[in-house]
Amino acid sequence: MTDHHNKKIPLVRLENIYKSFSSNLVLKGVCLEVHTSEVVALIGGNGAGKSTLMKILMGIYTPNSGTIEINGEKMNLNNPSIAHSQGIYLVPQEPMLFPNMTVEENILIGFNTNQAELKEKVEQLIKRLGWSLSLSRLANTLSIAEQQLVEILRGLLREAKVLILDEPTSALTFAEIKSLFQLIKELKSEGVGIFYITHRLSEVFEIATDVAILRDGIVTLKGPVNDFDEARLIQGLLPPQTVTKEIDTREDVKKTVDTDKTQPIMEIKDYSGYGFNSINLNVYPGEILGIAGVVGAGRTELAEAIFGLGDVTGGKILLDNEDITGKQVSEVIKKGLNYIPEDRYLNGVFTLADVKSNMTASVLKWLSKVFLHSRKEKDITQRYIKEFRIKVTGQDQTMKSLSGGNQQKVIISRILSTDPKVVILDEPTRGIDAGARGDVYRIIHELKNKGLAVLLISSDLEEVVLLSDRVVTMYHGRINHRFAGSDINLDHLMAASFGVYEDRGK
Repeated sequence: MTDHHNKKIPLVRLENIYKSFSSNLVLKGVCLEVHTSEVVALIGGNGAGKSTLMKILMGIYTPNSGTIEINGEKMNLNNPSIAHSQGIYLVPQEPMLFPNMTVEENILIGFNTNQAELKEKVEQLIKRLGWSLSLSRLANTLSIAEQQLVEILRGLLREAKVLILDEPTSALTFAEIKSLFQLIKELKSEGVGIFYITHRLSEVFEIATDVAILRDGIVTLKGPVNDFDEARLIQGLLPPQTVTKEIDTREDVKKTVDTDKTQPIMEIKDYSGYGFNSINLNVYPGEILGIAGVVGAGRTELAEAIFGLGDVTGGKILLDNEDITGKQVSEVIKKGLNYIPEDRYLNGVFTLADVKSNMTASVLKWLSKVFLHSRKEKDITQRYIKEFRIKVTGQDQTMKSLSGGNQQKVIISRILSTDPKVVILDEPTRGIDAGARGDVYRIIHELKNKGLAVLLISSDLEEVVLLSDRVVTMYHGRINHRFAGSDINLDHLMAASFGVYEDRGK
């Protein structure tokens, strides 16, 4: 009887959690719980709020409203040490190790108990898992996968009652995943409750007891895993149908390049590097080629490598029949390829400089070797301010005083002023309000109409459906499907991004 009673009081209950960052509401009244011996799989697209929710449970963020109960008692988790003392531990997606410490030091840091005992425990754990990880190695010599193992060991050593695993398998090998799953099953039998964030739907059915889908800050579906199949999960991940209808009416702007008659402007052949493998792609002038996939699929790594920012281990890239593999960024820009990164602040914008210098930054080298033609600089700037309806008080307004949408327009202008043949846009509308989004879409269409090839990387599948003439999806670093025409729809792209697309026509 008692067992039944215990089942009723969850280890953790999150009740009506709201969280916003400035004006952006990320969680909208989320309710979620985990009981002893449960593995709750948490799935959702990029930006659905999964990691934010778990960081709230860890005390890293404070919710705007809502309550957290641990073993039936309301708790105020306003910093991670309180969460740890309650037996809650998060294994983060991005490992946070001290690079100059050894594996052992990284694992044992923060424990007040006998270090020799702990060390023995760690060694037993590693042995039990069958992982090969030397405790004396420095953290900065570890691969991402090995760093993740260290984070997992840290959590296990804390004898967590609630373990949160955020995308734990994204960097692990097949053998490591197998031993991790074995471990999860053991922990489950020992009564540990686990929140398991994943993009891999197959894993949900392999190890979860329950599943919850988070979409746009709301739990849209939850229940025992046995009540679901992959098709139903995909349905829960999709936005409500009304939105889809609105988008599909814009099919008329799509066009298919006649690939038999047209020469590709860029050819990517058997291209491999960190985070992606054996990529083959032809990109044609006057088309928007969408690259869809979930976080960790390798899209940004591919884009950076094409642009000369990442390591290439094999294959080559031809731009207008010229081999540009492994060339310097400045060289690649000169040849006609440019890239607008996802993180505008890190890579794209000189926030303190004014609009004019930001727009013409890439062009200055061409304008004059000796001195700068300020007349020409002003002309270029004026042309784009007008053409892109950029809201500025004048060319000398500083970038950081512009809205996100206008900053993005300035950056696109800067890229265009180099007169590229191919432009890679990585998350072009992230953090931009709805009005400016329409403007950015219009600009992207204009690029296409001018005959440029646009490579569009976006986690917003509606955006990919709306804009792309062709789409490839990436999954675990490879292209797993290609879509054109009416096959470009949310259902197909969502299923392919999560690796479960089946072509019914075949």
